[in-house]
Amino acid sequence: GICFRNSGATVPQSSSSSHDTVVVIPAYQAEKTIGPLVKEVVAMGFPVVVVDDASSDSTAEIAKQSGARVLVRPFNGGKGTALRDGWAAIQGNGYRWVLTMDADGQHLPSEIPKLLAVRQGETDLVVGNRMDNPRGMPVDRWFTNRIMSWILSRLTGQDVPDTQCGFRLISERVLRRVQLTSRRFEIESELVVKAAWAGFKVLSVPVTSVYHRHISFIRPIRDTFRFFL
Repeated sequence: GICFRNSGATVPQSSSSSHDTVVVIPAYQAEKTIGPLVKEVVAMGFPVVVVDDASSDSTAEIAKQSGARVLVRPFNGGKGTALRDGWAAIQGNGYRWVLTMDADGQHLPSEIPKLLAVRQGETDLVVGNRMDNPRGMPVDRWFTNRIMSWILSRLTGQDVPDTQCGFRLISERVLRRVQLTSRRFEIESELVVKAAWAGFKVLSVPVTSVYHRHISFIRPIRDTFRFFL
């Protein structure tokens, strides 16, 4: 049960004259940051789908006014659920790539070309890497990320220095083949592991680490436990 907030709206079809990439942004209580983010991405020529995870603020309306197609969940299901709903919504619309970004402004639209530049050859999953210069990243997030990235890199046999980064480019081949079930933040780990185990190549690209003084919905102990599971 998700619906489009703007009545009758559909996810735009890809065409040979437009980008083959759609941007999917899961959002929860993001009214302060979602507008500028959507506007900048839309101005770059990309269609944007925002999945509002039952926010109680104006996230959905602001995203719509800023140029996004907005899917509204009837109840809060977590980042993983929102992402899976967004990916399901764009299936069959002709897009070869899905680019995901966080709604809190942590990822810079100006760095999207960095990820797009390597969408060729055998690469099917491109993950942003903030760990080369993690300035501003909270210490608990840095520590959790380092541990999980070390473990998952060894589980997958591929070097992925920032497995928790939500700024990533995913081929439609991965989304069609890999079955994901995570409901919350562990979706990032699940996608990396299952894509690698399915034989897909994972590539990392350095991106800027941007942190604002916004409320984080990650809970280090609880979510680290989910990552391990």
